[in-house]
Order: sequence, then C-alpha cells, then structure tokens
Amino acid sequence: MPADGSEAISRPDESVIQDLVEELQKTFGDRISTALPTREFHARDFSFHELVPADAVVMARSTEEVVEVVKACAKRNVPIIPFGTGTSAEGHLAALHGGICLDVSEMNNVLEVNAEDMDVTVEPGVTRKQLNEYLRDTGLFFPIDPGADASIGGMASTRASGTNAVRYGTMRENVLSLEVVTSDGRVIRTARRARKSSSGYDLTKLFVGSEGTLGIVTKVTLKLFGIPEAISSAVVSFDTLKGAVDAVIASIQWGIPMARIELLDDVQMDALNKYSNLDYPVQPTLFLEFHGTDAGVKEQAERMGEVCEEYGGGNFSWTSDAEERDKLWAARHDAAYACIALRPGCAVMATDVCVPVSRLVECILETKKDIEEAGIIAPIVGHVGDGNFHVGLLIHPDTREEDLRVCIKINEKLVERAIAMDGTCTGEHGVGQGKIKYLKAEHGEALDVMRTIKVALDPQNIMNPGKMIKI
Repeated sequence: MPADGSEAISRPDESVIQDLVEELQKTFGDRISTALPTREFHARDFSFHELVPADAVVMARSTEEVVEVVKACAKRNVPIIPFGTGTSAEGHLAALHGGICLDVSEMNNVLEVNAEDMDVTVEPGVTRKQLNEYLRDTGLFFPIDPGADASIGGMASTRASGTNAVRYGTMRENVLSLEVVTSDGRVIRTARRARKSSSGYDLTKLFVGSEGTLGIVTKVTLKLFGIPEAISSAVVSFDTLKGAVDAVIASIQWGIPMARIELLDDVQMDALNKYSNLDYPVQPTLFLEFHGTDAGVKEQAERMGEVCEEYGGGNFSWTSDAEERDKLWAARHDAAYACIALRPGCAVMATDVCVPVSRLVECILETKKDIEEAGIIAPIVGHVGDGNFHVGLLIHPDTREEDLRVCIKINEKLVERAIAMDGTCTGEHGVGQGKIKYLKAEHGEALDVMRTIKVALDPQNIMNPGKMIKI
C-alpha cells in the first residue's frame, strides 16, 4: 500500500506480464529478468519503505531500447519504474502497481565534453564520481555532490543537491537540457545548450525533479565549473546550535564565499568520532570548505574564523592539505553509517526538510525536543547555508513496528513544522511515496495544476505511478 494510505490499483495480470516479457526477450535476451533476487535488488533504495519488487527488470543500453520498452508497456497499460543506482531515499523504486523496472545503469557513456562552453552531455547511468574522473584532465568538474555516488539521471530526476549547493546550486540550476522518452514513446529534447533562453515553456525544469513520473531521462546536458586553484577546509565547534547557525547567517550576509557549510549536532559528532576514529568535541559543529586562489581561501578561512569566534565558536582549525580534507569530508559522507553504528542492525529512516535560514535554529531545536521526549537516538546533519537539514531516525528489525510508529510521528511533526515556517517537506530527497501526503498542505491549489500536467503527459498513469502525484 502506498505511504499516503490510498489503495494501489491492481497489478497487471500475469498473462499480460508474460506476454510483455516474451516480446521484450526478442530484443533484450538475458537482459530481461523475472528472477526474484534481481527484482528485489532493483526495488531496494536507501529508505525504510517496504520492498515492493516489479514483475520484471529490463536492462536498457540506448534511447532506442528505452523507447521500445515504453511503447510495449504503453500498449498493455503496464507501469514503468526507472532505476539508476538505487540511492534514492523516499521509496522511489517500489513497484506499488507492479510493472517493469527499467534499469538504465548500462547507459553510462560520457557523450560530449564542450570544454570551451563548460558543459557536458552524458547518458543517465553515468555516476557523479565517474563523470568527475572522466573530466579530471580538462580542468573542469561537476560540483553537485549528494553524498552517494548517484547516477546523473537519478540526480536530475530527484532534483538532487548536497554539500556544495550553497555555492554551486542544485541540479535545477545546473541541468541545461534533457533528452526524455515520454509515456507514448516520443523522444523530446527539452532545450539547446545555450546558457539562457526565452523560447517556449521551460520543459527542462519541468522534468528536473519529476522523479520518473512524466518520462524517462535518456541524456543530460550539464554545466561544468573550473577546478579551483586552491581548496581549504575548516572545522569549528560551538557551545550552542544557535551560535553555529548565527555565524553562518552572518558570514553569508557579509559575503564570505563558502563552497560548503555543513552543520552536525552533538549526537552526530559523537557518532562520527566513534565511527571514523576522530576526536572532535561533542558539540554542534560546522564543517566548512572554501574554493578560490591560494590567497583567497586563506583570507576566507581567516575571516570565517573571526566570525565564528564572535558567535561562540572555538577550536577553529583549517587546512589546505588534500589528505586531511578528504578525511574530513569522508567522515561527513559516512554520517549515515555512523548513525547506524550507534544502534547496530538498524535501518535509517532518513528524512529532510528545508526552511528559511532565519527559522533553522527554531526548527532544529523543536525537532531535537521531540526526539528527546520520544527517548530515541536521531542524529541531525544539515546543509545549513540553505536551511536544509536531515534527521536520521533509527529503526531496529526487532522493534520495527514500535520504532516506525514513533519515527513516523516525529517525521510528521517535523514536516508540518517546516511547512508552517514557509518551508518545504523535502529539500533534496524528493517526494517519492514518503512525502506524497504533504504536498497538498505545501502547494495548495498548485497541486491540482501538477496533477493536470501529469495526466496530460502520462494519461495512462504508467510512469512510476504512486509517486509524487496521486491520481
């Protein structure tokens, strides 16, 4: 059953799936599978939601093959669930209505690098680490870093962002154009490579963040940036969470150009110390990064140190050493694993919201109060520069039902609080099935406009149904 409590439509008849599989086998051979382990693997993401496998999995290697799958499914009214690397966080991969999982991970070619224009076109299965490794000798890089080595197609589909968003923006700002296969098998290009255009509706931004509910992304053109001459990272601890956030607000207002600003609460710092063998104070802490020239990053770090001191920050330390920087950010990216290590055997119910930065302290402190009153462990980490933070709620298999009840209640209060503060139910995880029930409260009548768009582009409701928009 979907997370919003609505009844799922009936799954396709076995005879329909069998007929579809037999047709697709003529093209895909052993690249189509109905084996349960394969189907379960492709239904599993980084969320707590129930595993709901598709009826079959197809591995596509080209746009033409995606078109063939879409047309075959449309002919039989069979749902399609796209799959990249399986790193989504809100149950995006569950086949709530049955159907075909379309795996595009083998569409992983970097197609064209335009170094002078600072853009690149890739297939959807290319991962962010793969792309930056490919770009290494060009002096360019792609900055969006959601933590996991996600696929570019998946990052576009969920409007991903991450630790660098405060300087470089999110996928919304960095996708120039998409090639998309629509629900009736048409192949469209949403824009050209020009950096701006006043021509037509902005279809690129419509499909960025649509979570596979409007079409299947088969090519992505991205903005690139020059690799900074120098990079420095810093760590600073605060007596209070308010002091940490106020220091960030002041630094932004004063124009200190930081690339990353990460906030970790005392519980998360304790977890990181234990998991990554660190010895930082168990206090609210900022992880910072500066990009620029050697002189520039030195000046930025020194100015930020002065700001932090004014707001109660102590033990400010910064480094330009690559090995030390990598260790610092590896620890940050291991936050989820460190969280699990606090209660071994648990799964993490990872949730996120985003609020205006001026309301961030209030939102986090009220959430920490809910966590303490519930008597559970739930570290908090946030992209404090843009008001986005994550809560890692732990669910143990031995007490799953009770843990879920408590964690879902905390998540509901968190989302309702964020929306009441003129924020959003999700800053970067996406809606999937986990946040679908909050869209009405957040968007009001605009949700009906979204539903109209969904019905117009996918009248059969075969594109990842049960996610984002309830039909």
